[in-house]
Amino acid sequence: MTERIRIRGTTVLAVRHRGQVAMAGDGQVTLQSSIMKQAARKIRVLGKGKILAGFAGAAADAFALFTRFETKLEQYRGNLQRAAVELVQDWRTDRVMRRLEALLVVVDVKSSLLLSGTGDLIEPDDGLLAVGSGGTLARAAAMAMISHSDLSAREIAVEALRIAAEIDIYTNDRIHVETLEILDS
Repeated sequence: MTERIRIRGTTVLAVRHRGQVAMAGDGQVTLQSSIMKQAARKIRVLGKGKILAGFAGAAADAFALFTRFETKLEQYRGNLQRAAVELVQDWRTDRVMRRLEALLVVVDVKSSLLLSGTGDLIEPDDGLLAVGSGGTLARAAAMAMISHSDLSAREIAVEALRIAAEIDIYTNDRIHVETLEILDS
C-alpha cells in the first residue's frame, strides 16, 4: 500500500475593514511532522497591483492556479469577478485541473472571493475570508478585533495570524501581509 505524503499547513486571512483590504499569510510549510520551510510567501500581488491572492494547499498546485488565474485576469481585463467565475468553471470541469489540491482567496477593492476546485465561489457577508489549518482561528480572532478595537485591516490581519500561530501547530508567526486601499469607503 502506498502512503500519500501529505503537505499541511498554511493560514491565509483576508480582512476588509475601514477603507482597507489586507491579506496575510504565515510562512510555514510542513511535510508530515516536520517543518520544511518557515518563510514561504503564500500571498501574491496580481493584476497590476490591484488584486491580492493567497493560497492554502499544495504549493505546486497553488502556483499552477495563480498562473491560470493571472491569465484569466488578463483575458477579462482585470475583472476579478469574471476571472474568478471562469477559473472555477475550468477548475471544476478540466480533467487535469480537477486534481489540483488548493484553495485560493482573491480580493480587490470591491470583492473578496474564495475559489475551490469543487465549484465554490464564495463572497463573505462580513468581509473576512480565511483558509488553511489555522483559518478558523484567525477568522475568529479577526471577528473579535473588528468588533472590539480600532485597529486597521492590516493590523487585524497580522494580529489574527499571530493568535492562530500560538494555537495551530501548522501555522507560524513569520507573517507576510499585503494591502489595498479602498478609496470610496
